[in-house]
Amino acid sequence: MNKIPKKWELIEDRLHAKCRIFEVRSQHFRHPKDGREGDFYVLNTSDWVNVLAITPADEIVMVRQFRYGSRELSLETPGGVIEKGEDPVVAGLRELREETGFSGESTRLLSECRPNSAILSNLCYFVLAENAKQVSEVNFDPNEEIETVLVPIVKISDHIRSGEISHSLALNALFNLFLEKGMPFA
Repeated sequence: MNKIPKKWELIEDRLHAKCRIFEVRSQHFRHPKDGREGDFYVLNTSDWVNVLAITPADEIVMVRQFRYGSRELSLETPGGVIEKGEDPVVAGLRELREETGFSGESTRLLSECRPNSAILSNLCYFVLAENAKQVSEVNFDPNEEIETVLVPIVKISDHIRSGEISHSLALNALFNLFLEKGMPFA
């Protein structure tokens, strides 16, 4: 029979490195029952948001952009960093407008997840924006070059199966959309 894990006690937390979009924390933990200790590194970063914008024609507004980590183009849901104190829905609509020029109606928070709780401290929120339409020009960040791609909802599974959509947060966002809409995963 497996033992139920215990919540370790944080003994020390210090800044290891400060980077432009995150900081690396060196943290020393102790097991509450047997006293084992260990050093771990955690990336502290802002919370993120991903937007599931659906057009009146039942298309999902997606973006294709170069990702520096994978060194590949990635087809994913629009999203980005939530500014300090910013509401996730407001942040999602801001990111959607900046990256695609689209905005939506009936917007609401759909879900949230921990992107990688092993090393990241933040949350990622998923915002649903229905009846999305292009309302403005794009407003990219300095190092962004983004193509807007409208994908029919009925074709999303094909893009996932082919590996064209492989960004984990986009997959999680789409999974939550499928649950919300009662759509099959086939």
